[in-house]
Amino acid sequence: MSAFKITFIGAGSIGFTRGLLRDLLAVPEFRGIEVAFTDINAHNLEMVTALCQRDIDENGLSIKIQSTTDRREALKDAKYVICTIRVGGLEAFATDVDIPLKYGIDQCVGDTLSAGGIMYGQRGIAEMMNICRDIREVASKDVLLLNYANPMAMLTWACNKYGGVRTIGLCHGVQGGHWQIAEAFGLKQEEVDIICAGINHQTWYIQIKHNGEDLTGKLLEAFENHADFSRTEKVRIDMLRRFGYYSTESNGHLSEYVPWYRKRPEEIHEWIDLGSWINGETGGYLRVCTEGRNWFETDFPNWMKDPAFEYKSEKRSHEHGSYIIEGLETGRVYRGHFNVENKGVIANLPADAIIEAPGYVDRNGISMPLVGDLPLGPAAVCSVSISVQRLAVEAAIHGDDKLLRQAFMMDPLVGAVCNPKEIWQLVDEMLVAQEAWLPQYTEAISEARKRLEEGPLLPTRDYKGAARLKVKSVEEMQQDREAANKNAGESDKGKERAKLAAE
Repeated sequence: MSAFKITFIGAGSIGFTRGLLRDLLAVPEFRGIEVAFTDINAHNLEMVTALCQRDIDENGLSIKIQSTTDRREALKDAKYVICTIRVGGLEAFATDVDIPLKYGIDQCVGDTLSAGGIMYGQRGIAEMMNICRDIREVASKDVLLLNYANPMAMLTWACNKYGGVRTIGLCHGVQGGHWQIAEAFGLKQEEVDIICAGINHQTWYIQIKHNGEDLTGKLLEAFENHADFSRTEKVRIDMLRRFGYYSTESNGHLSEYVPWYRKRPEEIHEWIDLGSWINGETGGYLRVCTEGRNWFETDFPNWMKDPAFEYKSEKRSHEHGSYIIEGLETGRVYRGHFNVENKGVIANLPADAIIEAPGYVDRNGISMPLVGDLPLGPAAVCSVSISVQRLAVEAAIHGDDKLLRQAFMMDPLVGAVCNPKEIWQLVDEMLVAQEAWLPQYTEAISEARKRLEEGPLLPTRDYKGAARLKVKSVEEMQQDREAANKNAGESDKGKERAKLAAE
């Protein structure tokens, strides 16, 4: 098989880059591929490259990673590009969580919808357009961009519509929920067949079968009777109870995509569990990411001493990326769930939306079977989010702060908590705070700053959230290194369950 080049953008991600590389190099035919890493953070890039090169060497491969902060050089002649960027890093992420709290918007994650997700999209889309330009100019003509960066739907939408690069969005929420469903029924995951369709982070298990028996209608009882899930997945169970279908994303994620569970501080604890950040902790993902960054920086020498990753098929994760590339290059058929332009795959969602649905990959390409109509309730939930996404994408592309404000108004949680005047001031604050990463909003930011300086301003509050936990110090994390290492892995992409994080 002829070698090809794969480039990782945002390769300074701690565990995610390393895990995806392990997945790829577990494929026998890929033992001679070219690998390039690029990141704007030279220090992180150096550490991750050293760790991954050590893994490669100890697995007896001759691959030498091309590691550079020059993105165009890394992208030159690449056939596949994997993107895991987080524009603005933790500094911008903190404003995504903390500024909305002043207005009563209590988010667990803030990377997909709600105030944080919308602003994350503004930063990400601006940079994704630059990435797409570089890909068009220097990468292989048949290049495929595999986007793991959030907000998944918004970034993938912008790349396909405006970036001129064929882009597939990838996530692991479907796999995590699939495991949960099997666990709830006391079955092995491979024994349960699913059809899952919707939009990223709001994909619905519309069919669940075991040995030909349809278990979809029995799922609510199984979750209500499960010792763990009945405590940790209260929002998802309530949505299942009221809409008839289970949703892919974690309790904490899902709670901030809809208007019902996080709008009253005194009620939030009824719906969340603080045993894990992903179950609903205020700013939980920001805390985990902060701890993960600090821990990796401190503990990196020990990571280099730990056993190398083994490039074996049984060690591959559930992430779709390596399997898609394997299917395209070898012809082995892979069935997964991919984020693509709808174009009628889900009949009762807009054609231009980025949907998540079952797909098949082989040497002929990526094929998306027609799903038909989503059940009306789930379709309605998705349609609201799609309207927010469309407004946010167009706002980011055109630097139109009026569309941006409309996206905030249409967002379910923001609209449940704030009135229009509060939303206008909130957007002003977030634009000014994130000026460094929003080049398309120069004029709007200037006007927003003037309004904030001249006033009068609406009162806000010093609100830390209903369920905020303290960021652990490195000394505290050192007391349980195994847990800290797992936490560092989750800080790259929040795993649906601990099981996936460990794989």
